[in-house]
Amino acid sequence: MDQLGVAVVGFGLAGAVFHAPLIAAEPRMRVAAVVTSSAERAAQARAQHPGVRVWESAEEMFAEADDVDLAVIATPNRTHAELAVKALVAGLPVVVDKPFAVKSVDAEEVVTIAERAGLPLSVFQNRRWDNDFLTVQALMDAGEFGEVRRFESRFERWRPVSKGGWREVGSAEDGAGILFDLGSHLVDQALALFGPVTEVYAELDQRRPDVQADDDAFIALTHASGVRSHLWMSAVAPQLGPRMRVLGSTNGYTVSGLDPQEDDLRAGRRPDDGNPWGTVTPDKWGTFGAGEDLKTIPTLPGDYPAFYAQMAAALLDDAPVPVDPRDAVETLRILEYARHVATPPEDD
Repeated sequence: MDQLGVAVVGFGLAGAVFHAPLIAAEPRMRVAAVVTSSAERAAQARAQHPGVRVWESAEEMFAEADDVDLAVIATPNRTHAELAVKALVAGLPVVVDKPFAVKSVDAEEVVTIAERAGLPLSVFQNRRWDNDFLTVQALMDAGEFGEVRRFESRFERWRPVSKGGWREVGSAEDGAGILFDLGSHLVDQALALFGPVTEVYAELDQRRPDVQADDDAFIALTHASGVRSHLWMSAVAPQLGPRMRVLGSTNGYTVSGLDPQEDDLRAGRRPDDGNPWGTVTPDKWGTFGAGEDLKTIPTLPGDYPAFYAQMAAALLDDAPVPVDPRDAVETLRILEYARHVATPPEDD
């Protein structure tokens, strides 16, 4: 097999911007098919990926599943689990965009079906390959913090007027709101760095009058290791806090600004365009040290392409999938519990 043929189910922002370009940049993969009912998006897919086959519905694709080697579910959140199950039943390995599902029980079912079928299944937690996350991970692996005591992480934006999409005006059953959107990344990163959680505290708010879902949230996690993670996600932050701050027994690290890969993908760049990818200039590097002994240290390059490189290895070389789906189930459990404790049911 020269290349794995990948079907991208859904060709909106997630499918067209975050998945297809990374798949196309992976030498052992190609965008073989796209599922979209939009004539405009179908034309976009054909222009960006010559030779691509376009199906108008997922059912059409599943009926001809022998023509592809991997299904990528990049549809609205409420459909993730259902479409993942259908793809697995059709005999296809699957990548599901985050959040894995709207309910952890549904995500568990997807994992069980994949395991019984012996099919690779992974979840697109691409922020594990952000430049700041990789830098913190490397510093931890080298023991540079001593004992990590506190981890602060933020995804904040300033959008005083909503865009009106389903993530802002949808319901909890849709998986709408900033908790399930940006919170999926923040919780996943904290779990990947510091392990299981024993306590969860959460605050959840709707700050803008034109939204129906949460647009401002805070989660505090206590890890079994003793580390405390404080995680902020907001669409209404007029001033942005540091992207990450790590406080250890010997040193700390603070970095601001976002990894450039998302903006580059939105601008139409591809990782294989021959130019540096995922890098930032020295003025955007983070600060490391303690007290007055501080220094600027290089930020490692971000590497979203690593996800599909590892997925190709899982399919062709029997390597592990890039993100264990059970990690994503645990992230969902924490998000569900955070929503419950932040907005407890009303008394009868």
